[in-house]
Amino acid sequence: MKRIVILGAGESGAGAAVLAKKKGFDVYVSDMSMIAPRYKKMLEDRQIAWEEGRHTEELILNADEIIKSPGIADSKPIVQKIIAKGIHIISEIEFAGRYTHSKMICITGSNGKTTTTSLIYHIFKEAGYDCGLAGNIGNSLALQVAETPHEYYIIELSSFQLDNMYDFRANIAILLNITPDHLDRYDFKMQNYVDAKMRILQNQTPEDAFIYWNDDPIVKHELEKYDIKAIRYPFSELKEKGSIGYIEAGKYVIEKPEPFNMEQEQLSLTGRHNIYNSLAAGIVGNIAGIKKEVIRKSLSDFPGVEHRLEKVTTVRGVYYVNDSKATNVDACWYALDSMKTKVVLILGGKDKGNDYEPIKPLIREKCSALVYLGADNQKLHDNFDEMGIPVRDTHSMKDCVEACYELAKTGETVLLSPCCASFDLFKNMEDRGEQFKELVRNL
Repeated sequence: MKRIVILGAGESGAGAAVLAKKKGFDVYVSDMSMIAPRYKKMLEDRQIAWEEGRHTEELILNADEIIKSPGIADSKPIVQKIIAKGIHIISEIEFAGRYTHSKMICITGSNGKTTTTSLIYHIFKEAGYDCGLAGNIGNSLALQVAETPHEYYIIELSSFQLDNMYDFRANIAILLNITPDHLDRYDFKMQNYVDAKMRILQNQTPEDAFIYWNDDPIVKHELEKYDIKAIRYPFSELKEKGSIGYIEAGKYVIEKPEPFNMEQEQLSLTGRHNIYNSLAAGIVGNIAGIKKEVIRKSLSDFPGVEHRLEKVTTVRGVYYVNDSKATNVDACWYALDSMKTKVVLILGGKDKGNDYEPIKPLIREKCSALVYLGADNQKLHDNFDEMGIPVRDTHSMKDCVEACYELAKTGETVLLSPCCASFDLFKNMEDRGEQFKELVRNL
């Protein structure tokens, strides 16, 4: 019996274990952290062996294949030993793809993935399609394939997931953009990160579709290197040669495969970045043959995504906005660009090799104050203190919200758009956003 070992017992790892067990493998799950109770129950109910708080090498290095959770870096000692022994490492998505013939709609990019994925899922559900939400959001793809299969899967893919995907094929691939992110996981080499993102194209055929942002300079440069077999559907903010989706004279326009348009002001999502997200999602719905009236309604009533430019409340005439999902500089740039008032901006967390230069002009233009929120804020001091904008140094969300309350003036916006990962002070990005919202609502 072939032995599969799974590193990490979160959503993807536990789901992969369930599918592997169902397919008759000898399955073992190992997690260096403590396993959440719901995942322990999932494993125990199916009599899957597991360990937590350690990696027992003799129970791992005898595997025929390893399924590695995306959060585990290749630099970890156990992964280095697996690589040295020549054991094949794959992702949960790659594994699940072996056991389904469903249509795969896959979304990647440095920014906008979650919003676009959620919007596509909203369109498909409104159209009555049998679809599942998977990848970085939703439920484990492997678990759905094992127990609740769907005709379509809408999958948000990170670069980490793409790293360990080889034979998986996206029937519709969406590449939103490529800007610096996660460089700490890619030896601080931008090309390594870019190469990971471009893996979404692998294995596509002439029957497939490739949707991409035509204005992105990195994407345009990289596409010259690839023999793309899929049908191309480029989009841009303004009509350009070759783009089939764009905004023109206040109208949202898609040229093919079926002509479609609506008034831009009817789009539920606002801001420049959301034009791109809405164009990509509308093109997917068009390709899938969804009725125009359903696409139009869905683009108009989509409620948005939690932790992405999420309006929290107004306190003393000050607007509070939760953009905790902005874990890189480019995401923060788009958030600032969409602001209509002066901003007290919250920055900080676990730096991923950030270059803050691109947001400095917007900070000069729009920010009345900066509040640093991190275990170590020195890089923020080095980059922004010299700009002459009032700053506060905080190391907990409670102190951060109090500082914002003191600094913000009536008519201004307090914006949590940190540019950084959350793991220095919080369990994850969601925890950071939830703490912010709770403290703000208690002001």
